[in-house]
Amino acid sequence: MIGFMGGTFDPVHFGHLRVALEVREFLGLDRLRLLPCREPAHRSVPGAPAQARRMMLESAVRNEPSLLVDPRELERSGPSYMYDTLLSIQAEFPRQSLVLVLGMDAFAGLERWHRWNELPGLTHFLVLHRPGYEPQVPTGLTRSGLFRIGNYKDVFNRHAFGSVVFHPVSQFEISSTGIREILARSGNPRFLLPESVLEMIREQGLYTGNP
Repeated sequence: MIGFMGGTFDPVHFGHLRVALEVREFLGLDRLRLLPCREPAHRSVPGAPAQARRMMLESAVRNEPSLLVDPRELERSGPSYMYDTLLSIQAEFPRQSLVLVLGMDAFAGLERWHRWNELPGLTHFLVLHRPGYEPQVPTGLTRSGLFRIGNYKDVFNRHAFGSVVFHPVSQFEISSTGIREILARSGNPRFLLPESVLEMIREQGLYTGNP
């Protein structure tokens, strides 16, 4: 099974990293792949260049071998469509089932994704939510009949693709947006993100308008 979690990681912070570790353990994977997005199709342009975000992410996980940075979206021009990414991963691992890890908000907006109705034929979905929250499958996705809702991760082993499992993870009141705002006003975001990432941000003048 190949598990992967995408995002702009703009910049990566402890919320991303802690969740990634919990997901890796929950799925029982040797490694979880982190896929930094080059050009998001449904969000504003990232505040830092693609290669800078890759370098920050690699720095953040350097001492954690269970997390692997997968740069395939950065190496592809144009918008980073998950459909294309799934085809690429599937071609590399033709005998492995895939599990896309995403948040509840992203899953709820799945119908806006490029070729969204073809995604369940390529991957399983692990949808993350805060503890105590009762997840609901969006009506449009339910009506589509494309998804198989499971109660536990074993459903991933019983089917090749198309299953959805909801999973609670630790919630941190940390956001990349908040960190960028702190940096823009010359504040100190220390203890919100790895020290090596903060050093890189300061050395390159990222998010301050003074590169």
